[in-house]
Amino acid sequence: MKISVLTIFPEMLEPLKHSILGRAAQNGLIQLEIINIRDYSSSKHKNTDDYPFGGGAGMLMSAQPIFDCLDAVCPQGDAYKICLSPRGRIFNSDTAQELARKEHLILLCGHYEGIDQRVIDTMDEELSIGDYVLTGGEPAAIVVIDCLSRFIGGVLGSAQSAHEDSFSDGLLEFPQYTRPAEIRGMKVPEVLLSGNHARISQWRREQQLLITRRNRPELLAKAALSQRDLDFLAALDEEETDN
Repeated sequence: MKISVLTIFPEMLEPLKHSILGRAAQNGLIQLEIINIRDYSSSKHKNTDDYPFGGGAGMLMSAQPIFDCLDAVCPQGDAYKICLSPRGRIFNSDTAQELARKEHLILLCGHYEGIDQRVIDTMDEELSIGDYVLTGGEPAAIVVIDCLSRFIGGVLGSAQSAHEDSFSDGLLEFPQYTRPAEIRGMKVPEVLLSGNHARISQWRREQQLLITRRNRPELLAKAALSQRDLDFLAALDEEETDN
């Protein structure tokens, strides 16, 4: 998979060169390129912004450098182009899996008061990582790339990892523990030491339900729940009612 990030601050994307993502790029699992939009500005001083028509606070990113940058990065125009924006579709795990199947992804990072709408009109979609505003699109680009890369074969050490994480089945992740079995008076739950895989699996599922119910109850309405799951949740509701 090829991912092209268009930005006026390429140094903000340095984290992509390290850890799991850095290794994935070195191993050829992801082809990552960071493109400086300033290099495509036709102005003498390589400006990438201008005043908005109609007035208003701040500056807008100009169309010319971005259009020329897009033409250079994908002359055939067959890449899937995303503008990272707080007004876009909310990014989640399902979106990440969807984007991980694309051959070439272009992420456009905005700055200042936004981007000339004529650029946005040529993009495939606007994407938001949450209901808040950042100083630029670069942190959002890192989030999107980090998340979707987990669904690309070979990026994670274990193919099972992505399927056991939070949201992979619509629920939040269960608690996990490592050695020692006791530290500062806190013990690992006995069931995890039992060697009984059926009991461990049931305990983990119940913990997922408990944690999701407590922290993100709205997710339960969309999750694929078995009758055992529903019975467990009903028992919790009944217990709370009795108390």
